This record gives sequence, structure tokens and C-alpha cells, in this order.
Amino acid sequence: MRKLSLVLAVLLLALTAAAQTAPQPCSAVKPDEKKAQRPSPPGCTDAKFSDGKLIGIEYSRPKINDPKTHQPRVVWGQLVPWGEPWRMGANEATTFVTDTDLDVGGTKVPAGSYTLYLEPEQTGAWKLIINKTTGQWGIPYPGAASDFARVGVKTSKLSSTVQQFTVSLDPPKGAATTLNLDWENTRASVAIKEAK
Repeated sequence: MRKLSLVLAVLLLALTAAAQTAPQPCSAVKPDEKKAQRPSPPGCTDAKFSDGKLIGIEYSRPKINDPKTHQPRVVWGQLVPWGEPWRMGANEATTFVTDTDLDVGGTKVPAGSYTLYLEPEQTGAWKLIINKTTGQWGIPYPGAASDFARVGVKTSKLSSTVQQFTVSLDPPKGAATTLNLDWENTRASVAIKEAK
């Protein structure tokens, strides 16, 4: 009986660990009414490759306008300082989960769960930070020692202002997609594909 209990406990732990690293499609994420009432409500984006493998990102969506004064703020360089890791949203840390090995901007990222940060630069390349620490509040940044990788992202100007921070994954073409981060008048993007 004791042996059976031990086997069941190990099996339960393995299933729990697998569930924590398996991405959920956004359609399966249950809405949380309390979080939806926050000044920076939750957001979700996902992409399913042609072989059924999935990437999922959950984050929060701050606005340009200050939630207290409703006055517009300057995002890049003020609200989000240059040269410092930013939590890529608000509230809980931004989660990035994949059930397949990826190539993110030329860097191999194994299947698993990560936290995303962004380091914008006034001059020079911006960096997407893929951090191994998960399950935390978005700040403080856990530190470079727990980074899995820092990947260069391309920046471009948007034709119109994006009031609310938006993360999106382009509809996949086979085993490839693009991650886009849009806010204010800037888009930061990086190519993602399955690593074979």
C-alpha cells in the first residue's frame, strides 16, 4: 500500500510539473473578474504551429494615460526608463510558455516556462530578456544571473499611437511567427520559429 501511495505521489508530481510547462491557448484561460477591473487588465496571445505545438504569453496591459490623473505619459525613456529591464506590462510578471524548442531571434530556447522582460535603449538595439525565474510579481527584476538569454529585437515606428500596451504573435506560417510588442508609437519585434 505504501509503495502504491509513493508511485501515485510521484505520478501526481510529474503531471503537475508537465501542466505548469504546457502552454494554454488563450481561449482556455479563465477570465478573472478582479484582474479585469485593474487599471492594467490581463492580456493573452498565443500561436499554434502547423504541427500543433503552441506558444502562450500572458501579461498585463498598461495604458499611456495615467490611471489616476488620466493624463498622457511619455512611455519610452520616462515611464519605461532607457537601459533598464522592464517587466513588459504590469502586475504579475509576463509569462512565456512553449511546448516545443524554439529559435528566438537566433537563440535556441528549450521548451518550458519563462518570464519576459524588455530592455529598451535610446540608441542601439533593444533586448528581449528571457528569464528562467517564473511565478513572481513583475518587479523587481530577478537579475541577470537568472537570465536564460538576451535577444536583440527590431524596433520600428507605428503609423498611429497604441494607447494600451499590446503583445501579439503573428499567425504562424508553418513553424514560424513574429512576436510584436506595440505601445505608444513604437513596435519591437523578433522572429520566432521551431528549432529542429
